[in-house]
Amino acid sequence: MSSSSSIGSVTPRRASARLGAINESATLAVDAKAKALQAKGENVIGFGAGEPDFATPDHIVEAAVKACKDVRNHRYTPAAGLPALRDAIVAKTLRDSGFETTASQVLVTCGGKHAVFTAFATLCDPGDEVILPAPYWTTYPEAVTLAGGVPVVIETTEETGFRVTVDQLEAALTTRTKVLLFVSPDNPSGAVYPPEEVEAIGRWAVEKGVWVITDEIYEHLTYGPHKFVSMPSVVPDIVDQCVVVNGVAKTYAMTGWRVGWMLGPSDVMRAAINFQSHTTSNVSNVAQQAALAAVSGDLSAVHMMREAFERRGKTMHTMLNAIDGVTCIEPQGAFYCFANLQGLLGRPLGGHVSNSTLELADVVLGQAKVAFVPGEAFGAPGYARFSFALGDDDLAEGIRRIAEFAHG
Repeated sequence: MSSSSSIGSVTPRRASARLGAINESATLAVDAKAKALQAKGENVIGFGAGEPDFATPDHIVEAAVKACKDVRNHRYTPAAGLPALRDAIVAKTLRDSGFETTASQVLVTCGGKHAVFTAFATLCDPGDEVILPAPYWTTYPEAVTLAGGVPVVIETTEETGFRVTVDQLEAALTTRTKVLLFVSPDNPSGAVYPPEEVEAIGRWAVEKGVWVITDEIYEHLTYGPHKFVSMPSVVPDIVDQCVVVNGVAKTYAMTGWRVGWMLGPSDVMRAAINFQSHTTSNVSNVAQQAALAAVSGDLSAVHMMREAFERRGKTMHTMLNAIDGVTCIEPQGAFYCFANLQGLLGRPLGGHVSNSTLELADVVLGQAKVAFVPGEAFGAPGYARFSFALGDDDLAEGIRRIAEFAHG
């Protein structure tokens, strides 16, 4: 018998059960499908990917060009990150988040997504429960599960502004609760928690002995009266049971550079740094030098992008709400509108009746040539995420096509 033959009727598993259970990133899948159609010559407008449409600011690119010519960047460097970058992240954290840390408590990672995975891998033992408010970014539950944790999803609604309450957290608390994931500004909802709610949630976590992983990747993208507040700055007592994840991707239009970081208590960070030393070693030195220029520089380019996003968000919000069967809260932060499309379900549109936003997204992409991410990817069926990180003309044309499809 060949060594590759199955025994009896059992087919050997080729990929591990752990990795075989991972779902594809829905946001990247939608973006890839849209780009595949564009490559065939289709005029597709994509609201799927969460990345700024701006170029990385020139001074950051110039720092990378200079770094390429420095032979020191051609070699291995410390797994935790370049010392100068770790120092700069400490200074940036004090400037933007309002609390002090040390370079030894910083780990530079291969993007914010890597920081998220490393944070859960560092804190979770098998069976530990992680409270995960929905809607949530599609990667969070996968990262929790891969780390051996158990996601405990709490639903939020438009009526509550997609913000979780202390009462909901208390109801979800069990003896196995280890971590609360907290995100503000939020992806996909665009919600921003006011300071008093951030403080109340932080104090609850301290009282209950629950760790908090707080994702601050959209910290500079808030609109109108809504302002970012870092939990450790308003609840100093939580510093010893809090891990902050962040990165340069959204703030500085650097999604492709893949530089993020996590910071937390020294003992936890030692474990995280040891973990990275056996997985990726150091992040690309050229990208780290670019990130150093980003976090050390002024925020003028950031302010310009934020103003453009705020304008686009208002436009998209108005246009979506003008569509019969669609409602949408105004985005308070990040660069997404999270629209309720339940009024479009069960109706004959485009010769097809969609019973889920998953089906609807596929029909709209095929017929209207517009891509968006269905709410199923975020634990919120009936909703959809529309990124407004694209040009004004494409934004207006894309929503116009959806309106035409819905009214057709």
